[in-house]
Amino acid sequence: MPEESKPALSVDATSDFADLVNLAGRPLGAGVIAANDEWFADKENLLLAETPVFQPHTFGPKGQIMDGWETRRRRGASAEEPHVHPDDHDWAVVRLGAAGVVSGVVVDTAHFTGNYPPFASVEAAYLPGHPSLDEVLAADVEWTEIVPRSPLKGDTAHRFDVAERRRFSHVRLNIFPDGGVARLRVHGEVVPDADYLDGLTLDLLAAEFGGVAEAASDRYFSSPHNMNAPGRSRVMGEGWETRRRRDDGHDWVRLRLAGPALLSAVEIDTDHYKGNAPGWIRLVATDGDPADESGWWELLPPTRVQPDTRHRFRVAPERAARHVRIEVYPDGGVARLRLLGRVTAEGLAELRRRAAELYA
Repeated sequence: MPEESKPALSVDATSDFADLVNLAGRPLGAGVIAANDEWFADKENLLLAETPVFQPHTFGPKGQIMDGWETRRRRGASAEEPHVHPDDHDWAVVRLGAAGVVSGVVVDTAHFTGNYPPFASVEAAYLPGHPSLDEVLAADVEWTEIVPRSPLKGDTAHRFDVAERRRFSHVRLNIFPDGGVARLRVHGEVVPDADYLDGLTLDLLAAEFGGVAEAASDRYFSSPHNMNAPGRSRVMGEGWETRRRRDDGHDWVRLRLAGPALLSAVEIDTDHYKGNAPGWIRLVATDGDPADESGWWELLPPTRVQPDTRHRFRVAPERAARHVRIEVYPDGGVARLRLLGRVTAEGLAELRRRAAELYA
């Protein structure tokens, strides 16, 4: 294995759950489909990708404009009993952009200081297909508590690990009794639908199908997880970019596909990388143990690439690939990598077995 490819330099995608894909990200297709109250601030703000901001003395018809979701103050039945019953609470339901196993949740109360909820919990459920709002809110839906009722602080990003290893498509954020939450992040691993993948030629590195960056030699300027994000990058910071090398080595990222597949086309996009694009790019693949360098084979030979350009190449689908390593020479930035192909019959069977285990 080349010196620059030693596992000691790797970035383990599971070392921090926040490094996994945000299943509740709008770019992935997530949405806030219901909330019992959003008097002061809209429920849709929960999923905004941008860091929450606060502009003091910025008022609308309902008061200070807040960058988050905020409900009205709950009241008891009378002046003698002014406080609401402890079981009464507000809630918002989120349809995840892709169904998957949740590893961790972030409940961020940024800029909510005198109006944050003292407690919150998170529940999750799996509903196949494209259920209506009435179907999601039906009494017979089985909701599983993945974050128990937990204390919150104001202006704080609260991180909660999730131990439940099941596939979920929806989450419900409960706040007790009321207040404001700026952002909700639901990080985990996409579990693709094998029946949908069967027979189709798709980008099998796409985050929506479970593709993920497993390891990287360098992530100084931006994350390798950006390379398989939905859509094209909007700015240079939305790709993967390394620091400048001052040696004879090269940089790389190892990625895992949705399943073992026969690849037929590759797209390498250096969008926005103008003075800092790689000079050459090489792709290698394996269907075996990625630690066994002898099992890797060349998918795309060293190929010159241009700055700020979308490159497309056909490749021969001769062998199944489960992992692909992109090697950039000597360094630089790649905005997006797309790997088009079909999951093998063995790969589909593997995905179906795993899905069955997660439903059990």
